[in-house]
Amino acid sequence: MAQRHHDLTGPAAGPATTGDALAGYLRDQATEFLRALRLHRESGGAAAHHSSHAGGPAGRAQPRAGDDGTAGGPPQDRTDAVRALRRSARRISGSLHTFRPLLDPAWSEDIRPELAWLSGTLALEHAYGARLERLLLALNRLSGSTPALPAPPSAPAPMPMPVPLQAQTQLQTPTQTQTQTQTQVQTQTQVQPQVQRQTGGAAGQALGGGGRAGAHPAAPDRGHLTVGAAKAGALLDRQLTLARTRAHSTALQALGSARFHAVADKVAVLASEVPLTPAAATADLRPLARAAEERLADAVTALPLRTAGSPYNAEALIHGLSSDPAPHPQDAPWHQVRLLLRLHRYACEVVHGSDAPLDVRLLTAGQALDRHRDASEAASAAAQAARTPRIAPATAYALGVLHADQRHEVEAARYAFQRSWQKQAIGTP
Repeated sequence: MAQRHHDLTGPAAGPATTGDALAGYLRDQATEFLRALRLHRESGGAAAHHSSHAGGPAGRAQPRAGDDGTAGGPPQDRTDAVRALRRSARRISGSLHTFRPLLDPAWSEDIRPELAWLSGTLALEHAYGARLERLLLALNRLSGSTPALPAPPSAPAPMPMPVPLQAQTQLQTPTQTQTQTQTQVQTQTQVQPQVQRQTGGAAGQALGGGGRAGAHPAAPDRGHLTVGAAKAGALLDRQLTLARTRAHSTALQALGSARFHAVADKVAVLASEVPLTPAAATADLRPLARAAEERLADAVTALPLRTAGSPYNAEALIHGLSSDPAPHPQDAPWHQVRLLLRLHRYACEVVHGSDAPLDVRLLTAGQALDRHRDASEAASAAAQAARTPRIAPATAYALGVLHADQRHEVEAARYAFQRSWQKQAIGTP
């Protein structure tokens, strides 16, 4: 049964928290949003976009301070800036949803969907990169190989940030273009003989590890899995890298659109003035925070926690052979609990302020639901790749094994969430 993480209404909760605390929280998050936006521009994240929109309609805003058209700072700074933008946007949007009776209805309903759109758009690129890394790691593990991992998604070399921008293409010198072409030719030359050796019967070679051939010999009956895994990895790499590139281009276009500038202007106003209702000055925030907690408790109660508490129950594998490309139907309630858990956490931040207690069990439950979401989306990506026409049987088999492996990860994440939630029940007097 779901348990409460914090007592938001009892005597131990302290004095009542009024609308002033909500206003201060929203102003802080708006300031963090503007600070992250400035860091993104200073690191060169917006320079490429302004260059790609050169020659657009007259009257477009010119590059602001920090958009000097140079390459900007390191990619990690841009990644951190985007992550901070998403973090602030989620907290503002979540607080507006939980405490909407205390805010101007028209203003709140106008900005909240825009913040959700911005956060979702900026999250896609990282999600595709992390999904590809997760699937390649699983393929290597299932093949019994331990090759050197590719650079993380934020690194520009293995996962190049989108190059379909005209400005970036024009900035390349002939020497750079020739070097990139030679590198691609060398990579293809190294990969083709390796796949041929594996097809010829060298089942002991590690996936993609040309320098570690024979380090982890596979059993004879797993030879087809190793060959299929190599081709499955190449297929996933091609599909998810293309999706990540498109997501990056979409994010760049969003950050330079009039829609985003309208959102940024509203957040800038929020940093100085919060449109509260007249009754918000004396209203207690704890009943609204308690309502968010109760919605979370009701959603958790509806989950099949008894089944999830049994290891290896295979519940997550049901409908695994369905031809429906839609997301797995039984995952939706768990995704909803993840969102409600996040709203509950933001409500606690508003009510308790900087003195909010660190609930390790709450964080553990959130991490389990994050793993559940990642494994579910990875399994969907493997199933989508398996639907590619005219792929080899060994490739389809490897993708099927990969899909089952990720569905087992879904099951493990549900078990971990159930365990953490039951620990809360035991610890509650």
